[in-house]
Amino acid sequence: MKLGIVGWRGMVGQVLMERMLQENDLSHFETTFFSTSNAGGDHPFSKMPKVDPKLKDAYSLPDLKSMDIVLTCQGGDYTKEVFKNLRNSGFKGFWIDAASAIRMDEASTIILDPVNLDVIKKALKDGKKDFIGGNCTVSLMLLALGGLFKANQIEWMTTMTYQAASGGGARHMNELLNQMKFVTDRVMDKETNLASRILEVEKRVTGLMGDPAFPKENFGAPLACNLLPWIDSDLENGQSREEWKASAEGNKILQSVKDIPIDGTCVRVSSMRCHAQGMTIKLKKNIPIEEIELMLAEHNPWVKVVANNKTDSLKYLTPEFASGKLTVPVGRLRKMYMGDDYLNAFTVGDQLLWGAAEPLRRMLHIILENNTRA
Repeated sequence: MKLGIVGWRGMVGQVLMERMLQENDLSHFETTFFSTSNAGGDHPFSKMPKVDPKLKDAYSLPDLKSMDIVLTCQGGDYTKEVFKNLRNSGFKGFWIDAASAIRMDEASTIILDPVNLDVIKKALKDGKKDFIGGNCTVSLMLLALGGLFKANQIEWMTTMTYQAASGGGARHMNELLNQMKFVTDRVMDKETNLASRILEVEKRVTGLMGDPAFPKENFGAPLACNLLPWIDSDLENGQSREEWKASAEGNKILQSVKDIPIDGTCVRVSSMRCHAQGMTIKLKKNIPIEEIELMLAEHNPWVKVVANNKTDSLKYLTPEFASGKLTVPVGRLRKMYMGDDYLNAFTVGDQLLWGAAEPLRRMLHIILENNTRA
């Protein structure tokens, strides 16, 4: 099959290519790399077998149309500009996309195969061709709690997210580092122990956040030494679009007979990579914690159930542990004061892997397998 890859230089694209090279994915395809700015130029994969050595124009409908599969990490603006025109030009191939632009379209299937492989297979059987990666926190939440969703034991749930700077992209990560440097350059000087005058220093740090020179072009506000209790656009009902995605996308992925209400608050924090979330889950019945842990651990190979104690929680339920790993730890599992059918949980995962790149590359193999059987 002919595979075209767009957006391979961006942050998600780099993570995707790293995984594809690790797993030797390109050996299964005749691959062409596309560029929005350097058509005809070289690329780092040109010496690989079955790879076109030159970049093609990512806006060339004829070149894209010649592909059996177009896989894009280029972003929503690119999808909005190209996708419909490509389909209208007669493109009958598969479109695999990391962006949210067409995620909720009726013809699109949100992909997270450890959770909804049956939904994906049905979509392929029905002749659907648009397969879209889900929102990163939603995907990580569903992976962590897959056992409970599969057993149909969740009545409703709330998620309080702690989302890393990288959720905004590379420029946001860079800006966070610049914010940290802006502060430390002005308060640390040559002195590293400021404890004796720490209240004075704290006031200085807070004041620096209002300095006109403080770098906040991308976030629009200070994130270093701070947090931002709003992510994405305002839906004008008190909810942000990021918060809306939990129920809307979560239920589209699951394709349950009855939608499960999911809501909460999404917060940007100053970690560099990996999203975490605290969850309150209303169970349909009282299930012993030991059974819950077994349900979660047996659902998929990537979930790591963490014992609910301080040592293990601080070791495993952190961005430091999860960064760069496919492992999705879930812990702090305990019944809550509200009753034995209320469950507390906390999870963290690398949103650039399972939250973005990994479902895309796995979808390639599902298509290959489906075509081989056909």
